[in-house]
Amino acid sequence: MGLPALEFSDCYLDSPQFRDKIKSHEAELEKTNKFIKALIKDGKALIQALKNLSVAKRKFAESLNEFKFQCIGDAETDDEICIAKSLQEFAGVLKNLEDERGRLIENAGDVLISPLERFRKEQIGASKEAKKKYDKETEKYCSVLEKHLNLSSKKKDSHLQEADSQVDVVRQRFYEVSLEYVLKVHEVQERKMFEFVEPLLAFLQGLFTFYHHGYELAKDFGHFKTQLQISIQNTRDRFEGTRPEVESLMKKMKENPQEHQSISPYSMEGYLFVQKKSPFGSSWVKHYCTYQKESRQVTMVPFDQKTGGKIGDEEIFILKSCIRRKTDSIEKRFCFDIEGADRATIITMQALSEEDRRLWMEAMDGREPVYNLNKDNPISEGAAQLDKVGFDLMKKCIHAIEERGINEQGLYRIVGVNSRVQKLLGLLMGTADVDLESSTEWEIKTITSTLKHYLRVLPAPLMTFQLQHSFIKAAKMDNPESRLSEIHKYVHRLPEKNKTMLEITIKHLANVSSNHKQNLMTMANLGVVFGPTLFRPQEETVAAIMDIKFQNIVVEILIENYEKIFQMIPDTATVQPNPLLNSAQKKGTETKTALCSQRPLMVFQTISNENEKQNSIAISSNVSVFVPTVNAISTSKTNRQSVHSLGSGDAEACTMKLDRPNSLLNPKRKPSLTSPLPPSPSSPLSPTSPMVSAPSSPVPVSSSDSSPLSTQNRKARALYACKAEHDSELSFSAGTIFDNVYSSREPGWLEGTLDGKTGLIPANYIEFL
Repeated sequence: MGLPALEFSDCYLDSPQFRDKIKSHEAELEKTNKFIKALIKDGKALIQALKNLSVAKRKFAESLNEFKFQCIGDAETDDEICIAKSLQEFAGVLKNLEDERGRLIENAGDVLISPLERFRKEQIGASKEAKKKYDKETEKYCSVLEKHLNLSSKKKDSHLQEADSQVDVVRQRFYEVSLEYVLKVHEVQERKMFEFVEPLLAFLQGLFTFYHHGYELAKDFGHFKTQLQISIQNTRDRFEGTRPEVESLMKKMKENPQEHQSISPYSMEGYLFVQKKSPFGSSWVKHYCTYQKESRQVTMVPFDQKTGGKIGDEEIFILKSCIRRKTDSIEKRFCFDIEGADRATIITMQALSEEDRRLWMEAMDGREPVYNLNKDNPISEGAAQLDKVGFDLMKKCIHAIEERGINEQGLYRIVGVNSRVQKLLGLLMGTADVDLESSTEWEIKTITSTLKHYLRVLPAPLMTFQLQHSFIKAAKMDNPESRLSEIHKYVHRLPEKNKTMLEITIKHLANVSSNHKQNLMTMANLGVVFGPTLFRPQEETVAAIMDIKFQNIVVEILIENYEKIFQMIPDTATVQPNPLLNSAQKKGTETKTALCSQRPLMVFQTISNENEKQNSIAISSNVSVFVPTVNAISTSKTNRQSVHSLGSGDAEACTMKLDRPNSLLNPKRKPSLTSPLPPSPSSPLSPTSPMVSAPSSPVPVSSSDSSPLSTQNRKARALYACKAEHDSELSFSAGTIFDNVYSSREPGWLEGTLDGKTGLIPANYIEFL
């Protein structure tokens, strides 16, 4: 696991977990600082001592080999993996040059030492200064807060109001300093990925220049060097792309922290002072408390913010009641009493303010009146929709771009003027007829920005909120083939309109990338531009921003594998079951194994109620197409309402069903298979789930095997499990071996013997041995 992301929202709570995260980042920075010092020392020794060059190189290589990068998040991109293992690659190169000596590297100081020293002083040094400032403000805030809370409630109101104002100012300053420190720590951790490794790469390049005997080794190193340079540039681009968003999020947190708090599993959490009574008097101990409303569980952890450490064991109990403490009953302000179900004594707690007490009592269902101060922020959907207007808009923009500006340098990177973009978007979404192909009124950058802006203002991202995490998880997989397979599968789980729009967009981006020599827009560059456009997190957090790099990878994979992803049905596609299946069909599906590429292929097509009819069309000798009425499939009103159009212009909705022979579903109806053949394993349709999206035209299942309907007794093996629905049928599991299998008078069935019992077997459920 890498370093945990530091969320700005955690600065407001300043929980023990947040402090632990801060400490892990500080330890990593200190480790990096020490390593840079050692690296600089080793580099200088290498430059100054020609006689000891071999020894210095070995130590330098060992230092590189021992250091491991820690990245933020639970997974790394290919670029980050490449950068992280670059130090080990450098060490290997240096060890291969161990026996070689050369002259002093004249400019090694400028190439290697100065950038590392500058990074250590300017970046890591700045983070240390920010830490000192943060610790100082923490000390000041805690001191002022304790002093404030110890004020007697009997003092004059003016004095108490002045004290409250002072605490608010100090609290705000502490919160701002905390946010700035978190931002600086994140920035240094990200910068080290390129500002730290890049000088090392330049230094190695210098070594290759001066070592004649290392020429061949340098050629071998060239491929990794190129990959590393691309990874460094990609990492730098991602950093530059996410940095404004992180800063923007920090500014939002400064302006209104309440509206940007992170989603917590607890109903309420924060610091409370708990009264501890003893024979010598009472004391108030600071605790970090959490409360879960569903389970009514209260957790109290004694914690000192000044030292950042626990000062006792945590307590957990079930809340029984919460009662507001009257002002005249206790000297402290903002107090309330809680009673635990398994505790004999009542606990008196002091909140940090009157508002804080109100929130605690509201969460604990106390007797204090509930005031809902949280303002609702309804999400207003824009006019942009995945409708005919939207599809026409995209097609117009794409056609104009490909006709007029496909070779423009920086296509999609150079943005248009916002006012012009808004105007063009309004015209395209309105009734006006806009000529984008021949008119010079609209620049290419305006058209590209309009296309991107339309995708961004959709009510939901094109990749959907529901599947976004799945796409990100797929991009984090180590195996490239597994990545492609998972992304291929999830693309075919998208709603039909989303998938169609995505296909239009990716096809266009593939055309753009094929002209990258002219427009300089490679697949990686397009991934950086369209990753945040096609994806959008539901909650704006630092962790979500860090996932942008994986969004970019998904877009790269879509562009690189456009034809396979959109023109082929995934082998492992799993989509939601069709609600039109009746109970008998569902039961038959549940008894089968995952392998269903060789089962009979049924295509169900729903006809409108006005033209209800039933028809069957034989596609091949072992494939039948049934067009039943809606009522024949399901009589429920709910199921009839679930029938919907798959495309914007489609009049009918089609799904394909791989299932048992029809006579197993309806004993009164005989199967229409006149001469069934065992399907070929190379059938173009081999999904592993019951339901897959239908292709534009039916695909017949072919076979090169001879017909199993022979009078000769043969051994056979069951491909799928079968549960008998009639006395004349046999029940068996997948893999069962039948001793004698021969033809039957029932079309679509064979007769076989199993454990001394003879019965019917579905012809397409077996293969002959």
